Amino acid sequence: MRETLLNVFLADDDSDDRTFFSDALREIPISSKIFEFNNGVDLMADLISETIEKPDVIFLDLKMPMMDGFECLSDIRELVKYANTPVIIYSTSYHPKEIVRLKEMGASLYLQKPSSYNQLKTLLHKCLRYVKNSEGTKLDPEFVITI
Repeated sequence: MRETLLNVFLADDDSDDRTFFSDALREIPISSKIFEFNNGVDLMADLISETIEKPDVIFLDLKMPMMDGFECLSDIRELVKYANTPVIIYSTSYHPKEIVRLKEMGASLYLQKPSSYNQLKTLLHKCLRYVKNSEGTKLDPEFVITI
């Protein structure tokens, strides 16, 4: 039996971070296909256009030009089609008040960008296991994913 690919969407304005993320994602033992966006506006345009595959999970950077992660998360949660799509905030910042606000806005998880490649692989594996295991159920994991 062939494992189903997870459609992973990543919106991050930093091209080095996108490359780091994509490379790490390819090395974890969960099959996935990545769609990269360098800002929230492009991500939202594709989500609204419905011309691309539906994401199984969206990783969203907070600090992006044109449309930041807060605005993008709010817009995603207003789209009925994506109301239950896991949105994982993926950011270098770690401010407890922001994290509480993001959870209240409907973010599924918060992942602080790690400094090492191996840590990133471990964290992505945890996140994608959560996504795969929570399909059709309401799990309440710890909101902030750490090593």
